[in-house]
Amino acid sequence: MANTVIRQYVVRGVTLCAALAVSAGVSAQAPVYDVNGNENSLEKRIAILERMVDSRTDMQHRLQQQIDTMQGEVDELRGALEVNTNKLEKVLERQRELYLEIDKRVEALKQSGVGGSVSTGSQPSMPSTESGSGSSQPVAPAGQDEASAYDNAVNLILKSREYDKAIPAFQSFIQRFPNSEFAPNAHYWLGQLLFNKQAWAEAEEQFQIVSNRFSDSTKRPDALLKLGVIAERQGNASSARDFFQQVISQYPDSSAKKLAESRLSGL
Repeated sequence: MANTVIRQYVVRGVTLCAALAVSAGVSAQAPVYDVNGNENSLEKRIAILERMVDSRTDMQHRLQQQIDTMQGEVDELRGALEVNTNKLEKVLERQRELYLEIDKRVEALKQSGVGGSVSTGSQPSMPSTESGSGSSQPVAPAGQDEASAYDNAVNLILKSREYDKAIPAFQSFIQRFPNSEFAPNAHYWLGQLLFNKQAWAEAEEQFQIVSNRFSDSTKRPDALLKLGVIAERQGNASSARDFFQQVISQYPDSSAKKLAESRLSGL
């Protein structure tokens, strides 16, 4: 009886062990197959993604190289444009100054011609000559002295190119003749000389005088343009933009407008 029960337990144990072994074998084999299959699939996907990433990286690298090359070319073009703009600005300034000086000297010659005709016309009558000379004598030397002082200062720039000597010459002229008809030009010339020496504060003061005190002067648009350039070189882009916009809006027909537009586009 006891042996029979033992046998039954042994058989059951063996059967259970066999079943466990079979189930364990099945469960072991199936995961190995699935896992290996998933690993192969993941490896393929990873390889594809890596190739895609490498291709995109190479493309981005090539695009960045092209962008860098184009940026360098743009910088070179901007530099060349800046040089040509500065040269053109100097040529236009010289041309405007020469035209202005010609007009002033022609006007002075006309005035002197009128005075000469009056004196020669009154020559037959001695009293008339004396009265005419007496009335013109106090005015002529003052005007001639003023004009000659201005011409001497201008000639230091245009003829002898002694720019350092021109600065005190214009300062002396402004001090002696603050209300002269040449005063706005003198202030502008002085500002330009100081501008060339990169004395920004002193140059700005002279251009501000032209802009504020001589609003009817032909030099005002150029003075506003120079104020914008000074603000730009001092890193004040907002103020420079305001000055350039002022030139464009208030003087649409001036040559300074084109220079202001060029400067404004570069900000």
